[in-house]
Amino acid sequence: MKDVNCSIDHAPAAWYRTNMRRHETIAILDFGSQYSQLIARRVRENRVYSELLPPQTPPSRLREIGARGIILSGGPASVYSAEAPLCDPGIFELDLPVLGICYGMQVAAKLLGGDVGAAVAREYGRVRLHIASAEGILAHLPPETSVWMSHGDVVTQIGECFTSLARTAQCPIAAVRHKSRAVYGVQFHPEVTHTPLGRQIIRNFIYDICGCAGDWSVKNVIDAAVAAVREQVGPDDRVICGLSGGVDSSVTAALVQRAIGSRLVCIFVDNGLLRQNEAGLVEATFHDHFGMELRVANARDRFLTALADVTEPREKRRIVGREFIEVFKAEAARIERARFLAQGTIYPDVIESGHGPTGHSAVIKLHHNVGALPAELGFELVEPLRQLFKDEVRQVGEALGLPEDLVWRHPFPGPGLAVRVIGAVTPERLDILRAADEILLEELLAAGWYAKVAQAFAVLVPIPSVGVMGDGPTYEGQNLIVLRLVESSDFMTADWVRIDYEILATVSNRIINEVSGVNRVTYDITSKPPGTIEWQ
Repeated sequence: MKDVNCSIDHAPAAWYRTNMRRHETIAILDFGSQYSQLIARRVRENRVYSELLPPQTPPSRLREIGARGIILSGGPASVYSAEAPLCDPGIFELDLPVLGICYGMQVAAKLLGGDVGAAVAREYGRVRLHIASAEGILAHLPPETSVWMSHGDVVTQIGECFTSLARTAQCPIAAVRHKSRAVYGVQFHPEVTHTPLGRQIIRNFIYDICGCAGDWSVKNVIDAAVAAVREQVGPDDRVICGLSGGVDSSVTAALVQRAIGSRLVCIFVDNGLLRQNEAGLVEATFHDHFGMELRVANARDRFLTALADVTEPREKRRIVGREFIEVFKAEAARIERARFLAQGTIYPDVIESGHGPTGHSAVIKLHHNVGALPAELGFELVEPLRQLFKDEVRQVGEALGLPEDLVWRHPFPGPGLAVRVIGAVTPERLDILRAADEILLEELLAAGWYAKVAQAFAVLVPIPSVGVMGDGPTYEGQNLIVLRLVESSDFMTADWVRIDYEILATVSNRIINEVSGVNRVTYDITSKPPGTIEWQ
């Protein structure tokens, strides 16, 4: 039996990547940046396949996969520290274009004769970039533009081989090109949405510098994923899918069903932490409409008992993951010939859990579907979406013919409302939160805003606040409701939604008037970064 922790290098994933390499490929050497997967996303937006590889990947491997170009990602280390990850200097002898981003630029500078040191002033956030020479990766850009910085080190000397292309107020060398090789570097992050012209920079690299034509599409993903599942799953084996009703697990189920048909069995665990009417919706959609074999496990009391008095967010996630495994294991034991477990794990889940291809990434939050299943569960993992972003998953769902309202349903965390109730999780708090959340979604739908928002939800903060009812103060409200609405194309970065105040006013009034125990509603205007989309 294989280790079910199932890193990105497990055999089915390797088969999938081999199939994808028949198309143009940009190799991304991942130094542990939280944005590494986002770089891959930006490349794929341009219809070019991208793949994340460890930073020490040898030149021979890059030749083997037929890379058309190499991107060196950012990372949390300092290149002058003894433990700093570096790439093989031989990659610069491959005659392949190289783009270094942030830490990646510093790596390229260090290995090719430059110097790196601590910045006089750390830059974080939006800054103005002054372009001295709009060429190469900076072609078609205006003399001045906004970029997103996140660094404490800078290139202090570029040596004789490089030319400086741009600067900022605190970073004299913000973009460079090599004088004789197709090697470029930028100290800022073109991959994030906070760099408005970042897509143009990446497009310049892919098409103008690497010479790609763009031959990759969602259909390639579906064909490769279906073939990989058939390659992995034997003709007599059955696959179990942990179905939640969200888009990730739904698309996973549809892909696996396309690959193996009726040998797929879906299990839905009702943990008592779901949205309003979630269990009924899942059963109606997947059993009644799609004809999938669906088994529903009612475990509400078990989960709530295990979560009683637990307030620490990571502990909540661990408990939900543990209980899910036990319930799932009991249900799965009743299914004959089941050797495989299909999960809707996607790229952001992997990177935020610190399970990227290098292991250098910091753990932002624990996802119970990433690295949480113990070997004794006895399954091999099937994760056809593990290398996709949320918007790519939705494109796959549409191509598979899933209903539009399911494909574009807002994301919901694996631990459910347990991480949207701050502090202890109780049935009463869950009921309050469900009611408030339902009002928010109802009003967004009525106002035509639901499809304009990437994710919208309510958070319950159990703190009392004084209110006014009638002619005097009241302390009846023991809970604060926070509304969170974000816009994002990739869910690795996000910004808060500038929604019509009248809609917020309607939502707030309805929650206060209709939901007992709440007398105050606030709106979260934090972007990601520095915050995360979910509160916990």
